[in-house]
Amino acid sequence: GCGAAGGDMQWCFSQVKGAIDDDVAEADIISTVEFNHTGELLATGDKGGRVVIFQQEIENKSLPQFRSEYNVYSTFQSHEPEFDYLKSLEIEEKINKIRWLPQKNAAQFLLSTNEFLTNLDTSFKIWILIPMDLMVEASPRRVFANAHTYHINSVSVNSDHETYLSADDLRINLWHLEITDRSFNIVDIKPANMEELTEVITAAEFHPHQCNTFVYSSSKGIIRLCDMRESALCDRHTKLFEEPEDPSNRSFFSEIISSISDVKFSHSGRYMMTRDYLSVKIWDLNMENRPVETYQVHEYLRSKLCSLYENDCIFDKFECCWNGNDSVVMTGSYNNFFRMFDRSQRRDVMLEASRENSKPMQVLKPRKVCAGGKRKKDEISVDSLDFNKKILHTAWHPQDNIIAVATTNNLYIFQDKIN
Repeated sequence: GCGAAGGDMQWCFSQVKGAIDDDVAEADIISTVEFNHTGELLATGDKGGRVVIFQQEIENKSLPQFRSEYNVYSTFQSHEPEFDYLKSLEIEEKINKIRWLPQKNAAQFLLSTNEFLTNLDTSFKIWILIPMDLMVEASPRRVFANAHTYHINSVSVNSDHETYLSADDLRINLWHLEITDRSFNIVDIKPANMEELTEVITAAEFHPHQCNTFVYSSSKGIIRLCDMRESALCDRHTKLFEEPEDPSNRSFFSEIISSISDVKFSHSGRYMMTRDYLSVKIWDLNMENRPVETYQVHEYLRSKLCSLYENDCIFDKFECCWNGNDSVVMTGSYNNFFRMFDRSQRRDVMLEASRENSKPMQVLKPRKVCAGGKRKKDEISVDSLDFNKKILHTAWHPQDNIIAVATTNNLYIFQDKIN
């Protein structure tokens, strides 16, 4: 089961995948991480358009201290770089999102998308993984084309297992998994005059149990909940979640740091979590005017916003995830730190993904950052944090306390010490 993050639980290093080389090729940067529904498979996508699937192999689960290993199961090139001659645009092959489809038989299906910025060549691909005697064959089962004109930020499979949504900066489209050549536009916030544009869509997700409900977040820090039963075009939301700004914190950067980079429903469907630049917020779907919980991820960076703006880090898009029973949430930070917040015990821990502590089953030491004043012996000064090392993508095994954390080009797997 998925226990506590703080207090009693200790996290151990399990394994790391990727090159040791400090000189990282752009194509090797990991851009998405996703467990399948059982946690047996773990997929990563990178900026080079490749998808790597790892399979869990448990040494001996009957032992009180079993160690689970993830080994490469399949690697394939999902998207290739292309060029749109009409718009003179180079189209990136970067894998933006991977979503697993519910498993119906021995074959596994996953949906991958790249970040195309043109309506000619945006493609979602459904890949099928068929286990063979000695190998796994991955082949594209469907290619969904002509999807989006702008940068795609989200893909979410519906609980009806028949449809999925895809979102870009200005529109959300609804697709049927069997129909590849057309989609329905369900949200369109594009103004008639683009000069009047004041906000963009940053993330979108279907409710885990109600197939008619989805949410989308915006660059203004607003989350809108929509019900597809009310109208075909969901331009009018059913609920709007927004926290009034604290006037004492108002600054030049307020709007930038309130932009939501990720939204995730809890497995129960009662809550949703949003990540903005400095914090994680938990919202009860029955309460729109403020979050029920707020967790500061790296409040010590508030005094550094000026330099983070100058080096563009302030625009980094951190993701967040829930553990299997919604009791703990996790998100990344800089210096290859990541943070877990235990909701019931109101405790949190900050850990580091680094090759220095990468002996198997080595316990991770909690990290602390000193924001100013006298630094204690085990604290790291905020001025010595490395902003090139950042953890944007994390994933939590749906049933066990096993987590996957992507640093720039390495995938770290950690598990709790007491299973």
